[in-house]
Amino acid sequence: MKFYLVFKRILDFVFSLILLIVVMPVMILAAITIKIEDPKGPVLFMQQRPGQNAKIFKVCKFRTMRIETEKNGISLTDMERMTRIGSLLRKTSIDELPQLFNILRGEMSFIGPRPLLVQYLEHYSLEQMRRHEITPGISGWAQVNGRNTISWEEKFKHDVWYVDNISFFLDLKIIWLTICNVLRRKHINHSQGSTMPIFSKEQKNIRETR
Repeated sequence: MKFYLVFKRILDFVFSLILLIVVMPVMILAAITIKIEDPKGPVLFMQQRPGQNAKIFKVCKFRTMRIETEKNGISLTDMERMTRIGSLLRKTSIDELPQLFNILRGEMSFIGPRPLLVQYLEHYSLEQMRRHEITPGISGWAQVNGRNTISWEEKFKHDVWYVDNISFFLDLKIIWLTICNVLRRKHINHSQGSTMPIFSKEQKNIRETR
């Protein structure tokens, strides 16, 4: 496993560099359209996330929501804040392209458990924390097995399973399934929208009492 992780890092660096060159025109076009539709906010969305060994880093994405969080004193939902171009970027996964810079810096990998919110760290069980034993990824085993259509509990089981079974051929399988899912727009939307509900202490308590 240690040898493969070193080999995987080399592949990540080489292919992220190549892909950045190839998709740069798409990224520039996405940045321009984001700024045209909502000129008030930044092009990129930067947020702290826990990486390998729960080390905090800043993940990069294209911004898909308006910066306003309320209207007429009423809080807006994520779906209400979503811009038209933002919805398109999410459906095509173009919003994830800036994470190629995270891969280049070694903070992320192409394949691995998705880096989630920092506040979730205090809610994980010891078993779920194992998802941080390896570098997080743009796509992972949980993403090709349901993405936003499965529960948090199922996501974490898939993440830990990947940690225990990581291999070159498994990564190739995930890459292939990710491409197929993006082209077919499969597992893109949660039943109540394009974003997952917050993983909370209440959800953890419900799971532990089953």
